Amino acid sequence: MPYLLNRHFFDRYLLWPLLLIGHLLAVSLLAWHLLAQVNFAYPLGYQWLDVHTHIQTFGPENRYKDHFERTTKKEHYRLFGEITRAIQNGGQGLKDIHYTLPDGQLEPLLRPPEVVHLQDVANLVRDVYRLGLFGAMLLILTLSYAYYRRCRLPPARKLLIGFTIAIAALAALILLIGPVRVFYALHDYIFPDDNPWFFYYQDSLMTTLMKAPDLFGLIAVFLVALFAVLWGVSIWAMAVLLRRRAH
Repeated sequence: MPYLLNRHFFDRYLLWPLLLIGHLLAVSLLAWHLLAQVNFAYPLGYQWLDVHTHIQTFGPENRYKDHFERTTKKEHYRLFGEITRAIQNGGQGLKDIHYTLPDGQLEPLLRPPEVVHLQDVANLVRDVYRLGLFGAMLLILTLSYAYYRRCRLPPARKLLIGFTIAIAALAALILLIGPVRVFYALHDYIFPDDNPWFFYYQDSLMTTLMKAPDLFGLIAVFLVALFAVLWGVSIWAMAVLLRRRAH
């Protein structure tokens, strides 16, 4: 048997990196999915970022849509929830999102360029789910192998130190470059070149509703916090499972 296929080599050098990569991807997906079920805590962000005042300021300045500033907080929550559900479902329903004008008529919330952008977001979310499910499968396979082989996880202290260093380094890098610059760079890299993704408040009720990019920064904090909790709990659970099996 080739050395690279030697079971001892796999157990020592490949098992834990593969398991931890699968775990990272799976937990990231789980954090995203759970937060999406509560519309990314939009009501909290709405209050903390004073989105209502933001809408009152920029709603009247919109060059394409009228009277958005006369919509209610409840309707803002509903509209954001409908956008969330649409991007979680492959973009279905984006064109059907409407708000109510003072005379009772329904007005489409999104202009065609905004629909294109949110469809790009929906496509990205689809890929995130695929990657996360691949990670979950990898985690199940490697964890099952470790259980069968009576292996133990590396010491929790080492895992925690590595995790903390990685998160701190990433946060420091983002702060050093600038969160807004990182946000724009990621959009340039991820989305198709010919598709719009930057919208002024005066041109986009979507951007006004979300007070972009401020809300996205807050959602990122929520995601990281939830991810950290899920990561810690699941690492502890796996450690207990494998430790009991090893005895």
